[in-house]
Amino acid sequence: DPVDVLKALDFQSSPEGVRKTQGFCTVRRGSKPDVAYRVAKSAQISAPTKQLFPGGVFPEDFSILFTIKPKAGLQSFLLSVYNQKGIQQLGVEVGRAPVLLYEDQHGKPVPEEYPLFRSINLADGKWHRVAISVEKKSVTIIVDCKKKVTKPLKRSDQAMINTDGITVFGTRILDDEVFEVS
Repeated sequence: DPVDVLKALDFQSSPEGVRKTQGFCTVRRGSKPDVAYRVAKSAQISAPTKQLFPGGVFPEDFSILFTIKPKAGLQSFLLSVYNQKGIQQLGVEVGRAPVLLYEDQHGKPVPEEYPLFRSINLADGKWHRVAISVEKKSVTIIVDCKKKVTKPLKRSDQAMINTDGITVFGTRILDDEVFEVS
């Protein structure tokens, strides 16, 4: 089943450092305009990963969909999933060269083999619709329904992400750079 990360992390209640703002589509025929959230450096948004995956299972193959407008030149983590030992297992780093950080239960792939998408710049101050899809041993990023790049993901067979830790939005634990939107 799909997981609405913004709902699971309770963005609707406007946590400290988060405020509602105008979204991607300001006029939408037959419905209200899109709502976006402006996230400040001071925001500290996290939840137990089991809150996002109540069944305790993170899917082996999955997609992450998001619409963002990061500050121009920014390179930081949008979303991070940690196990109970504080090891980052999954991270979506957005910016001038997006990265999918993925580390399964056997420590694969090693950091030097994380998929890096050098030909894509999400930190140009514009809105972007992004889909990152992990299937078997590859990861595909699609940006603005046009640009599509696939890279190998050298993970183990039956790779797993542990749901006993926490999910953090907008940064990594102990990171100085935080995700900000302009």
